[in-house]
Amino acid sequence: MVQDALDDTVRLKAALRQLRWLLTSFQGSGIEQFHRQEGAPAPKQEALEEPVDRVVEGDRASDLAQVRQELGDCRRCRLHATRTNLVFGEGSAEAGLLFVGEGPGFDEDRLGRPFVGRAGKLLDKMIQAIGLRREDVYICNVVKCRPPENRTPEADEVAQCSPFLFRQIEAIRPKAICALGLSAAQALLGRTTSMGGLRGKRFQWRGTPMVCTYHPAYLLRNPAQKAAAWQDLRLLSRLLNEPRTKAEL
Repeated sequence: MVQDALDDTVRLKAALRQLRWLLTSFQGSGIEQFHRQEGAPAPKQEALEEPVDRVVEGDRASDLAQVRQELGDCRRCRLHATRTNLVFGEGSAEAGLLFVGEGPGFDEDRLGRPFVGRAGKLLDKMIQAIGLRREDVYICNVVKCRPPENRTPEADEVAQCSPFLFRQIEAIRPKAICALGLSAAQALLGRTTSMGGLRGKRFQWRGTPMVCTYHPAYLLRNPAQKAAAWQDLRLLSRLLNEPRTKAEL
């Protein structure tokens, strides 16, 4: 049943793409309006009540579900051997803001949810500080399984998991991305620059504005850096309030 629903979604998306192409072709030929032939029956009103953009928005949830289905019970790297739960991500598929952390910790591994421990509570406060709620955003990690003893993920582990992270971001199409910590920033930007050299600046990830800041767990250990993180959040808030171009919708 799930596969049938996914197949229907794929066919609907293909039909919408063809319709947009046809409309663009007509407009390029100077045809701006379409007139009903004399005597032809009027279309049923019900067919016009569902706006096309609502269907397009719904695609984000189905695309995200497809990524999760393809990830499956992942055993692509060594991290699966010591995990309790795979932690895919959590939040709104329509989120304008997407947070990316390093990987699950003890509490996240136990519950199968991202950022639910002490660091998660601090992240909730950071989200609230820019006028949003946790349910308004999407939260995920570079790797989906907890590294033993919360160590930094190895390069080959990131290489196996990052394609699914990238597809999560592409499915949601957020207005802005916030990389929490150096591992997330380096995975998204492909750079080895220190966090001190990355934070406080605006980057682009495949056309989406991105800000890097300290991981909440780091801020719990180094509360003096909370002022710097607040400056990053203010930059992030400005990005969210910028007008969105048609290409980003």
